[in-house]
Amino acid sequence: MHIARTNPQAAQPQDAIGACAARLQRLLSHCLTIPAALLVAVEICVLLAGVTGRYVFHTPLIWSDELASILFLWLAMIGSAVAFERGEHMRMTAVVGKLPPSTRAFIDVLATVAALVFLLLVLPHALEYAKEEAMISTPALDIANSWRVGAMAFGFGMMALLSLLRLAQYSDRRTVGRALALAAILVVAMWMLQPVFQKLGNLNLVIFFVVVVAGCVFAGVPIAFAFGLATLGYIMLTTSTPVLIVVGRMDEGMSHLILLSVPLFVFLGQLIEMTGMARAMVGFLATLLGHVRGGLHYVLVGAMYLVSGISGSKAADMAAIAPVLLPEMKARGAKEGDLVALLAATGAQTETIPPSIVLITIGSVTGVSISALFTGGMLPGVVLAIGLIAVVFWRYRREDLSQVARASRTEIAKAFLVAMPAIALPFIIRAAVVEGVATATEVSTIGIVYAIVAGLLIYRRFDFKRLYPMLVDTASLSGAILLIIGAATAMAWGLTQSGFSSTLTEAMRSLPGGAVGFMAVSILAFVILGSVLEGIPAIVLFGPLVFPIAHAMGIHEVHYAMVVILSMGIGLFAPPFGVGYYAACAISKIHPDEGIRPIVGYIVAMVAGLIVVAAVPWISIGFL
Repeated sequence: MHIARTNPQAAQPQDAIGACAARLQRLLSHCLTIPAALLVAVEICVLLAGVTGRYVFHTPLIWSDELASILFLWLAMIGSAVAFERGEHMRMTAVVGKLPPSTRAFIDVLATVAALVFLLLVLPHALEYAKEEAMISTPALDIANSWRVGAMAFGFGMMALLSLLRLAQYSDRRTVGRALALAAILVVAMWMLQPVFQKLGNLNLVIFFVVVVAGCVFAGVPIAFAFGLATLGYIMLTTSTPVLIVVGRMDEGMSHLILLSVPLFVFLGQLIEMTGMARAMVGFLATLLGHVRGGLHYVLVGAMYLVSGISGSKAADMAAIAPVLLPEMKARGAKEGDLVALLAATGAQTETIPPSIVLITIGSVTGVSISALFTGGMLPGVVLAIGLIAVVFWRYRREDLSQVARASRTEIAKAFLVAMPAIALPFIIRAAVVEGVATATEVSTIGIVYAIVAGLLIYRRFDFKRLYPMLVDTASLSGAILLIIGAATAMAWGLTQSGFSSTLTEAMRSLPGGAVGFMAVSILAFVILGSVLEGIPAIVLFGPLVFPIAHAMGIHEVHYAMVVILSMGIGLFAPPFGVGYYAACAISKIHPDEGIRPIVGYIVAMVAGLIVVAAVPWISIGFL
C-alpha cells in the first residue's frame, strides 16, 4: 500500500488521442490545483477569524463555522480529484508489485476501470442528492445546502473525467480493451445474479464486504473506491434502499467539522520542516546525546515523539526528521537497514501522540472526547519508546565513539535557546486543547500562525515559493484521507443496517475471558486491519461497532482507543504489507529489503509495550 505518485499511465502516449488526452489532463490539473490551494488558505483564514473573534474580541462570528463547513466539503472533493490526477490515493501494491510487468500493467488499467465504474455509478445519485438538498437552507448564511453538497457531484465528475483521460493515454489499446471488457462482464454478471443475491441474506456481507473488498484492495484499486464499489454493490443488488442514502452517508462521514483539523495539521507539519523548527529540535537533542553509544538513535526516538505532537501526520513527521538525522547516523557507521527499521518503528510508537489524525478521527466517529484522547495519548507513546530504547541500547552497546566529541555546556545552551521556540509549539497546542482555550480544529490555526511567525522572525527561514506546492500537497493528501473516511462511513452504515453490528456485539461478548479476551482479540484484529486497510479507514469502519462493546464490558473508552491505535500502528509500519514501512523507506531512500530483519526486534519491543499498555489502564487514563 502506498500514497506515492504512481500514475499508471507511465507509458508515454504514442498517438494523437493519447497526446490530446495528456494535454487535457495537464489543463485540468491546473484548473483543480489552484482552487484546492486557495481552499486550504481560505479555511485557515476563516477558522483563524473565528478564533480571534471569539477569544480576542469576545464577539463570536456566527457564520465562520458554517462557511468553514461548506468550503471543507469542496476542499475534500477537489483534493480527492487532485490526488486522483497525481496517483496519490492510498492503495495496496504489495501483491501487484510481484507480478510480471505485462500482468501488472493489465491490473493497473483494471484498477483505473474499477474506479471509473464506481464513479459512473455514484455520480447520478450525487447529482440527485444535490437537487434534494436545494430545499434545505443553512441556518447562518441562509443559502441552499446544495451549494455545499454540490461538491460531491463535482468531485466525482472530475475524477470520472480524469479516469477516461488516463485510459486514453495508454498506448496499448488492447490492454485497455481487455480491462474494459472484463469490467463490463463482471458488472453484467453481478446484475444478472441479483435475484440470487436477494435470497442469500447475510451471506451477502461476506460476498461484498470481504470477497469484493479484498479482491479490489489486493488488485491495487484505491481503498476508497474498493469500499465504495462494495457498498454500492451490496445496496443496489441485495436491498431496496435508495443509493441516495449512500451518498448522504459519505457526506456525513466527510463533513464532521472536527476533521477540518486534518488538512490544517498536515499543512502545519510541512511548515515546521520548511521553517527549520524540526531541525532546531533535532539539533538540540543531538548535542545532549550525540556522544552516547547509540545516541543519535535515541535522538531519533525523542525527535519523532516531539514532532508527532506538531504535525499529526506520520509521513510529515518522518520527512521532517530523516533528512536531518540519517546522514550523520550513516557517517557514524549505522547500518541502513537498522535506520529505516527504527524510523518506521518510531512512526508506530508515536501514533497516540496528539494531535494525531487518528485520534481526531476516533473522536469524530465514536464521540469520545478529543481533549481526553489528547491527554491519554502521551504516556502510551513513552512506554513503547522505552522498549525501542532498550533494543537500541543492546544493539549499540559496543559502538565506537572515539572520534565523536562531546558537546560543551555552552554548545548545549546555545542549541537549547535556538530550539526553545520549536519545542514550545507542541506544548502550546496540547495546553490550548486540554484547557479549553480552543478546539482541536481551531488550535491548528494557532499552531500555523505560531510557525509562520517563528519562521519569519526567529529562524529567518521562510521560502514563499514553497507555499503553493505545500498547499496543493495538503489538499491532495487530505482529499485522499477524507474520501476514505466518507466511503468507510457508508460501508459501516451498510454493515449496521444489515444487522451485522448486533451479531458482532454478541459474538465479541461471548468470547472466553471476558474483557481480557475481548482486548486480546481486538489487538490481533487491529494489527491485521492496520496492515491491510491502514489506520483511518479501519477505525472509521469498525470504531462505531467495537467501542460500544468495550464500554459495555467496562473498558474505559480512552484506554481502549490507545490500545486500538497502537495495534493499528504496529500493523501499519510492519512489513510486508504496512504502508508506513514503505513510506519510511521512500523518505530515507533505503531499499525495503534492508530493514526487514532489523525491524523484527523493534516490533517485538513494541508488542511488549502494547501488552503493558493494555494490561495497565492507568497509563492511558491516569491523568484524565
